Amino acid sequence: MDAHILALETSSNLCELTLLSRTQAGISLVELSHEGSGDHAERLLPMAEQLLEQAGLDRQALSAIAFGQGPGGFTGLRVACGVAQGMAFALDLPVLPVSSLLAAAACGTPVEGTAYVVVQDARMQEVYAAVYSWTPEQSWAVLQSPVLLDAGQVTNWIGRLQAEGLIGAQLRIQVLGDALEQFPDLRLAVQEQGWAVGQTWRATGASVAHLALHDLDCGRGVSPDLAMPLYVREKVAYTILEREQGSGGNPAALDQPVQVEAMQAGHVSAVLDIERRVESHPWTAGNFTDALGNTAYCSRIIHKQGQVQGYAVWLKAPDLIELLLIGVTPEQQRRGLGRQLLDDGLNWAREHGVERLVLEVRASNAAAITLYKKYGFHADGLRKNYYPLADGMREDAILMSLYLVGKAGA
Repeated sequence: MDAHILALETSSNLCELTLLSRTQAGISLVELSHEGSGDHAERLLPMAEQLLEQAGLDRQALSAIAFGQGPGGFTGLRVACGVAQGMAFALDLPVLPVSSLLAAAACGTPVEGTAYVVVQDARMQEVYAAVYSWTPEQSWAVLQSPVLLDAGQVTNWIGRLQAEGLIGAQLRIQVLGDALEQFPDLRLAVQEQGWAVGQTWRATGASVAHLALHDLDCGRGVSPDLAMPLYVREKVAYTILEREQGSGGNPAALDQPVQVEAMQAGHVSAVLDIERRVESHPWTAGNFTDALGNTAYCSRIIHKQGQVQGYAVWLKAPDLIELLLIGVTPEQQRRGLGRQLLDDGLNWAREHGVERLVLEVRASNAAAITLYKKYGFHADGLRKNYYPLADGMREDAILMSLYLVGKAGA
């Protein structure tokens, strides 16, 4: 199917625009770039018009707008996201946010059986880091979402991911990214571990465009209002009080535990991506947005350093609370995140003085059924042929319930 994608990459000082066109003749690229982060906002739209003119395309021919969502420079990310949203709103197009670290990994020709560790200079002696792998069948997979690290922590961090099984023992490790150039000691440390040293790449407009084409084919576009930059550095300094209590350095670069908190509109894009990966018939963005606007729902996410790794949606009725959705990104499953989301929901139920929790689960989902039973849920009945399957068939839903003791106010 023909497609024309305009991709914006402004996570660094370089402003790059790429128009990717897929036609019967193949895939072609038209590119423009400009050096200087201070005038990204003034340059982007005129450059987009120039790019379309060079390609001989009207803006109405575009299929989607893509942008490098970060992590990277705050100003550049905001500008790219804002321009992508504005153009997509005006043209009624989907937006395709692409991780800038993944786009760096995708600059070369990927090899199966390799864990690509991308390290990008984040300034202040810190790096943005993430891990990806590639297979011909599934294209790119996220082994570790982007995090912020002290540059001296990188090799220990990689070793911990190996020990925890997030980087499989069978995978060859290659470290790449511009932090290798910025921090010579990091390059030496990587070599001392026996890991391969890759290129000092950053994301390009072309790599963002190619990844966006794959996402477009997979139906991963989002509505413009759900497109968000990826900010890994949420806090660049401690408060005076925190420093007086002994804290120091950049809190976002420390090894923080996962946290559960309320889902916000800015989380919906990441939640939707997980939902589409773990459910054969996922909720839509509109479903999640409607739940956020209704006080009867409790919508929660679990994250580490701002990176969403799972979610749960509960619904409060007069005499019970129902678990509607719970999901954890495949790379983080079997690590206790589902239990933390369940614990959080049970606390919410107790706070509302509700004694009974209910849920339904696919009869084939043995892992979830086992988890629920450990929490004391009991099977109450069966809904025959309730869940649709990808092949057009249907499977049963098991109805389960749990009676809480020691509810709040009892």
